[in-house]
Amino acid sequence: MKKLIVVASVFIGLPLAACNTIKGVGEDVESVGETVADEAR
Repeated sequence: MKKLIVVASVFIGLPLAACNTIKGVGEDVESVGETVADEAR
């Protein structure tokens, strides 16, 4: 349950934090992917 909250916070928080450009969006998506992969291990 705790992992789900962390992942949900990342999905909600990152886009709101700093998606000012297409590059920023790509970096945010990459970061989310890495976080999800880390949580899955």
